[in-house]
Amino acid sequence: MIIEEDRRDEWNEFVTGCPHGTVLQCWEWGELKQHTGWEPLPVAATENGHIVATCLILKRRLPLIGGCLLYAPRGPVLDFANEAAWNDLFGEIREIAKAHRAMVLKIDPAVASSRADVLTILKQDGFQPARGNQNFGGIQPRYVMKVDISGELEEVMADFKSKTRYNIRLAERRGVTTRDGQREDVDDFYRILETTAQRDGFAIRDISYYYDIWDLIISRDLGKMFLAYVEEKLVAGTIAFTVGHQAWYVYGASSNHHRNLMPNYLLQWRMMQWAKQRGCTVYDMRGVACEVEGEAQGELTGLNRFKRGFTAQYVEYIGEWDLVFRPGLYRLFNIVQPLVKRIRMSASDLLDQSG
Repeated sequence: MIIEEDRRDEWNEFVTGCPHGTVLQCWEWGELKQHTGWEPLPVAATENGHIVATCLILKRRLPLIGGCLLYAPRGPVLDFANEAAWNDLFGEIREIAKAHRAMVLKIDPAVASSRADVLTILKQDGFQPARGNQNFGGIQPRYVMKVDISGELEEVMADFKSKTRYNIRLAERRGVTTRDGQREDVDDFYRILETTAQRDGFAIRDISYYYDIWDLIISRDLGKMFLAYVEEKLVAGTIAFTVGHQAWYVYGASSNHHRNLMPNYLLQWRMMQWAKQRGCTVYDMRGVACEVEGEAQGELTGLNRFKRGFTAQYVEYIGEWDLVFRPGLYRLFNIVQPLVKRIRMSASDLLDQSG
């Protein structure tokens, strides 16, 4: 069934209590994505009136080829051993997909690739592996690194590599200070995020999106902004999310000045301290490069080295899976989508050259 607004708290409580529940499946994430053209469809299965499975689905129309695409970021959320809950949930989802003339449902739950039982369930119910970027592994990163912060903070830091501990202390000795960000700091955070994007060659959203994150996620105690300064000059900033026992490092930005003072190392430590105070036992540093036999592959290997300095452990998820409802349209979509991306990238290059 589609869950109504008056059950928001029950929905969030269920997501929070599930081992692989994340902010991306909380009610507020649907509200955030509604500001970017997606329609949230919060679907749940119930037993004796209580929620036993959830799947926050985001719907987006496909104007050129018709129909719509459904995407459940880090969903569904349930005990995969509960066969009845799975069947009820996806029975509802299939009906919704039919009513909305959906082409496909994409899912990428935060479930380890070692879960053969989950892979069996997906295949038996008609899911197929999606095509995706093999560096990161799809819409959400397939390869992540997580830090165990269940012990005392002194023990957590003692496990860091010596160079990482040195860089954290260097930042403190050289006068890097940190504080919690406020809503009025969003403009300054965005300014250094633009600098980071230009330096490292990635795209970012309009500033309004980060104000929406503040209003819909951070202000509702699901996240926090952290800022680092050198002599009152903002040099770095981060945003982290939290749900239940987990925290996630989601956005990071730094200026081109004072990078030698290692403010990013200090901010990572501050986020771990905050997560620990919140009762978290896992600090997720998010996306890294794929590793084969412990060796990082491709262009993102620097991320792996940086995060391993905090003794972060490599985790591979099961990846992105598609449940196809309209095969002909799906095949057309997989032909058209790469072409559209290529055209957009070419147009962006032309604009850069003409600027």
